Amino acid sequence: MTVTDIRGQALSGADSLTAAGWDALLGETLLYAGDPLGGADALIQAAPRFVMPHLLKAWMLLLSTESQALPAARSALDEARALPRDAREDGHLAALDHLAEGRWWAASRVMEDVAIDHPRDLLALMGGHQIDFFTGHSRMLRDRVQRAAPAWHPSMPGWHAVQGMLAFGLEETGDYAGAERAGRLAIEAERRDGWARHAVAHVLEMQGRTEEGIGWLRGDVASWSEGSFLAVHNWWHLALYHLEMGDTATVLELVDGPVMGADTPVMLELLDMAAMLWRLQLRGVELGSRWQALADRFDRIWEPGFYAFNDLHALMAYLGAGREEKAQAAIEAVAEAAERAGDQARAARQVSLPLMRGFAAFHEGRYEAAIRAVRPVRGGAAVFGGSHAQRDVIDLTLIEAALRGGHPALARALSAERLAAKPESPFARLLAGRAERIAMPG
Repeated sequence: MTVTDIRGQALSGADSLTAAGWDALLGETLLYAGDPLGGADALIQAAPRFVMPHLLKAWMLLLSTESQALPAARSALDEARALPRDAREDGHLAALDHLAEGRWWAASRVMEDVAIDHPRDLLALMGGHQIDFFTGHSRMLRDRVQRAAPAWHPSMPGWHAVQGMLAFGLEETGDYAGAERAGRLAIEAERRDGWARHAVAHVLEMQGRTEEGIGWLRGDVASWSEGSFLAVHNWWHLALYHLEMGDTATVLELVDGPVMGADTPVMLELLDMAAMLWRLQLRGVELGSRWQALADRFDRIWEPGFYAFNDLHALMAYLGAGREEKAQAAIEAVAEAAERAGDQARAARQVSLPLMRGFAAFHEGRYEAAIRAVRPVRGGAAVFGGSHAQRDVIDLTLIEAALRGGHPALARALSAERLAAKPESPFARLLAGRAERIAMPG
């Protein structure tokens, strides 16, 4: 008899007991909580021929964007390859093989078909959704989930996760009302859904609804921070709101506490740290030894050229720490990696490498060079990954280069663009005022 999960997906190698364990593990993973790797190992020990825990391990390791995770991910894939599988599980394996070789777009295409054939496969939706995020493919962030949505209804286990993913896809494609509605429905169904909480936080950030954003996150901190591996990112969102209000004291408290407090280097968390410190530095905030601590963490796990979005953030850390030789070496290493074939090499050529050169020029006070490097890239920067909120550091750096470099017309145009998008934003008004002042004769 075929054993299935709680949503009817066949589970090769499972029995009724380990299938129940799988349901619990996937449920926690979809909350961005718990210990997916440890849970997968426990299921493998209980049922060595159970395929999906091997595949979950590979997903979590490869989506870390850390090169050190590759050996363990490939080992998990080899274990899965040696076991009997069905067509759905074959799809996961094929996509993960692509991902292990850096073929992000090919992996996305395979998972697109898996989700079309199996719209209730939540790991397929989650894995594909994350690939869409890491490749900046905003349309698929939305469409991958929208296609599956008719197969779901609110009484089904995991419905909240579908709504949370849909919320983020809608937000990244500019449907803020639809995104907020889906995200709030997800939280009503499952308050611990960290991804849904984060999707609504993005909506409030993009619309400049800063005080609402602070309330959205501070109103139920325990639900999204306790036991969550997305907690640092959501703390980062809270810090963004306080920075928008000009409350740098609270931002620094958050940086020194939940954002940077743990010394264990996790690449996706290092990105948040670098982006926040860079924003603070743009505002002239004294950061003391924080840059040094962050640069040390990047030294431990960053590999140039492995994932383009990481490269820019590593450079920020080295520049902020005053490690100019290290920064130059990073640019040279990424330039060398950009000459290779593959998705990340292309993203480096098109986006991360010119941005790295532009940010380095900005750091050195060469604002004209920074503008020349950053301005042509910012419109197409999505291809190196991240969200609109994360990539906003590019716009902020460009605006600051125009303000400091004596380009009043450009500064006024860019600040007007920002103010139009966020008319209630205190910081957008501040930038517009600065632009007007430098444009005044005399």
